[in-house]
Amino acid sequence: MSSATNVAWKAPEHHLPANSPSRSSARAAGADAGWPQTSRLVDEMIVDIITGSIDSTNSPQTRGLWRHIADSFEGGKRLRPQLVWTSHAAFGGTNDEECAVLGAAFELLHAALMIHDDVIDGDLTRRGRSNIAGIYGRSAIERGAPEDEARQLGRSVAIVAGDMLLAAAFRTVRGLRCPESVRRRIEELLDRAVADAASGELEDILIPGEAGISLGDVLEMERQKTAVYSFAAPLAAGALLAGAPPAEAAALELLGEKIGIAYQVIDDVLGTFGDPGQTGKSVTSDLRGGKMTTLTAIGRRDPRVSSQLHTVPYTDDDVEALKTALHQAGADDSALALAHELVTEALQDAADAGLPPQLRTDLTRICNHVLHREN
Repeated sequence: MSSATNVAWKAPEHHLPANSPSRSSARAAGADAGWPQTSRLVDEMIVDIITGSIDSTNSPQTRGLWRHIADSFEGGKRLRPQLVWTSHAAFGGTNDEECAVLGAAFELLHAALMIHDDVIDGDLTRRGRSNIAGIYGRSAIERGAPEDEARQLGRSVAIVAGDMLLAAAFRTVRGLRCPESVRRRIEELLDRAVADAASGELEDILIPGEAGISLGDVLEMERQKTAVYSFAAPLAAGALLAGAPPAEAAALELLGEKIGIAYQVIDDVLGTFGDPGQTGKSVTSDLRGGKMTTLTAIGRRDPRVSSQLHTVPYTDDDVEALKTALHQAGADDSALALAHELVTEALQDAADAGLPPQLRTDLTRICNHVLHREN
């Protein structure tokens, strides 16, 4: 057994609330809830789910990992639960507790995919602090493990953490108190969302090494990797929970994909030209890692960019030169224009589908946030 694994991991004390709320107390608190109240319910549900997971295991290692997972939820935007609530409310949904449960399931799914994505990208921080891989890797180093072994241990624990969260997301959806036919449709949405996210992640890993990758290929990768689980599925699931007809939920899926792709296009721009102080992420990692993004897919049409994309830029000077070439080629402006076009199409789709007026208003607000966000 290696020196990185032969000492049992002892988690520091991270304190979840001593008396986590039950679903019955959450139901009483959530009557006629708006989004601020539902947001609090979502957080309570997440605490309830994690506390239940801690209480259900005799493994001190697993309990310690769940406590670190609980810490990782601090500071998130709760975008996906808010999308669930938005469509649920717009279609007249009144089951605020189950809306919060469903929102919590999507937040668990998001956390799982982000942990796995960090492992793939080799990132050790998220939201400005150490992620699961970083915490466990650093602890192994402090115990005297060689750096390579410590990093591998951290990555391995992070993969397990992501798997635990995926299982929790599906378990949470299976526990929804709603008609069985509705629950089955929501489970199918979650199934497709996870399958698409995995397919998109694979494309993200493999396409940088392939010749002839087009902008359409990159947008399809971003649709699968981010748009489906982050926008399309939460919007459709919230509508289904409220009793919306399947056809209208399907229309929400399609327009949600367009909004989600626009979100990722903006993320690509922020990931290269944003302010790290606001975005909380590096503006060199995508280029340094040779990732294919909307920016590079657009920019490679320009000789000033394509000449620098043949080899992965490792140095700071290489990265800055490529950023300059992308800007001079207008890649950032073209990407922003593409994002505007996508949300315009999505809002027109909402009108054409005859979706509730309040939902169209809320979607307009969401689209404005997508286009003008800075983090």
